[in-house]
Amino acid sequence: MIWKRTRLKKSSISSQTGKTRGVLSQTSVPLVVLFLSLAGPTIVGQLHAETDGNAGREDSTETGQGVHVSGQEVISVGEAIPEAVLARERERIEIIRRVSPCVVAIFSLSGQAGGSGVLISPEGYALTNFHVAAPCGIALKCGLPDGNLYDAITVGWDPVGDVALIKLLGREDFPFAVLGDSDQVRVGDEVFVMGNPFMLATDLQPTVTHGIISGVHRYQHPADTILEYTDCLQTDASINPGNSGGPMFDNAGRLIGINGRASFDRRGRINVGVGFAIAINQIKRFLGHLLAGRIVDHASLGFRVGSNTQGTPVVTSILETSDAYRRGLRLDDEIVRFADRPILEPNDLKNVLGTFPPGWRVPLVFRRGNVESEIMVRLLPLHSEAELLEKTERISANLALPPEHPPSENPADLSHPKDVFELPPSLRPYYEPRRGFANFYFNRLRQDHILRDWAVKQKLQNARGPWVFAGRLSSGGPFQLEIGDDRCILRLGTSEVVWNATRPTSSEELAPPEPQGMFLAIYLWRQLAVGGGSAFPDLYCWGQQPYLGRGPMVDVLAAGFGVSECRWFFHEGLLLGLELEYDRHQDPWEVRFESFETVGEVTVPRQISVRIGELPIADFQVETFVAGTSR
Repeated sequence: MIWKRTRLKKSSISSQTGKTRGVLSQTSVPLVVLFLSLAGPTIVGQLHAETDGNAGREDSTETGQGVHVSGQEVISVGEAIPEAVLARERERIEIIRRVSPCVVAIFSLSGQAGGSGVLISPEGYALTNFHVAAPCGIALKCGLPDGNLYDAITVGWDPVGDVALIKLLGREDFPFAVLGDSDQVRVGDEVFVMGNPFMLATDLQPTVTHGIISGVHRYQHPADTILEYTDCLQTDASINPGNSGGPMFDNAGRLIGINGRASFDRRGRINVGVGFAIAINQIKRFLGHLLAGRIVDHASLGFRVGSNTQGTPVVTSILETSDAYRRGLRLDDEIVRFADRPILEPNDLKNVLGTFPPGWRVPLVFRRGNVESEIMVRLLPLHSEAELLEKTERISANLALPPEHPPSENPADLSHPKDVFELPPSLRPYYEPRRGFANFYFNRLRQDHILRDWAVKQKLQNARGPWVFAGRLSSGGPFQLEIGDDRCILRLGTSEVVWNATRPTSSEELAPPEPQGMFLAIYLWRQLAVGGGSAFPDLYCWGQQPYLGRGPMVDVLAAGFGVSECRWFFHEGLLLGLELEYDRHQDPWEVRFESFETVGEVTVPRQISVRIGELPIADFQVETFVAGTSR
């Protein structure tokens, strides 16, 4: 898994080692001291200039006041550089030294070309660009400044946002970057860009460029809805081919972005001082999906926004099947804020929306007349699953790997054919193909982790017999709810409702006001607890999201059951709730669990509430819980 090396050949990955040697030209230019327009310490010693001859040499003299060339004073050397300046220089050097070990040089298996990345966990997870990882395929080689090459495997892809997650193998103690807060970045902030432009880092030491944040909340148009840069950071620090996927650090060494796009001189792919990085706060929202091995989409809202005659952003069209419409948004409503960000023009909304995955609930404030209202909007996917996969395959097939060298004045075609290799035997245990996933192996890891934590915390897997909850409804009447292997029974006073789990259920039957959807959701809760992942052949980890929009970040498992799909929401080993979607154009059934208490060996909720959208259906106040004998 680990390949020891300190030097790379130009066209292949070799196990040979060597040292980097600096090469000096035969002619040395005059050693004039630069950057001393600020006062500095007294320079002691003599400045020398050596050439291979005197042709073209101008006379130079030194005085107590400075260095002169042909009688003209160019630099003052008599005053001290302020200690604050020297301290900041030492601090900058120390920051670069500290963060360099986590910068990754990424190579295709052929070793002919690649890009950059950055480690974000001691287990070896690293971020890069989709346009870097996809041409390399599932297997990659990654070099670190420690001089070693590591085998790496694809984990997850975000083709819309141009982000990929990979995992380096062979260690569990990798150096890693600390994630910053890109929402706090301001124009003028100092930044460092690191990576492997033009594969210059033959010794695996990253190239460092230094600059400032030139702009925030920038937007770069996609290629047919793929590789879209929304709310990104702009910098004048040099970003060249090969820098893609590498880190952008702030002046404290925190990771604030992943380098991606740049503007180049028309004569060749040379940076002209306009580069873009994907903001780390956007990536954080997708990280749970990427860790689950998914090919993840971005969000849409189900309505469009334009400007009215006053330039105010207003709704110009809206789908009646959208969640925004069900929450009360209508034509001509003014959009005031979205995701707690002010919306001053239509492009502001598009820019912020592009930083979210579908399925999240996000606050939206709109104004109608003089009245402002806030709603929580459930975001829709930008693509259908089939459309996203088709575009991902097409774009990834056309992506070119970065060039090995800076291009000439008249560069030839810089593209390389996509490297195609069989997966090396050592990496095969870490890859599982499945439609809709970059690598389902990592999805299984997430499933196992979530279910294991749940089993340890609540121990419901031990309650294999029928579950019987009893207590009172919030309205005051008594209830008894029994959940078994093949049916649910709800007793309200002297009345009894029986739901048979073996009978096929259509979407129409699951719709309110009939209680079938509630029974199915509660039944699937027990099925997952008792049967685990084996109870649902198509179970998968969906990713992460804030619970109910503003709650804690929860892990989400999902599985289909007949015409419906169920999603379970976990936080720190507790199941906080679940949703049953029976029609993607309608509000799902929601079951929420609160006030947990341990009864015997198991931990159960003391409150179970059921609702659809904003409509409460039932609120069970649990007083007793009994798990019967398994039949």
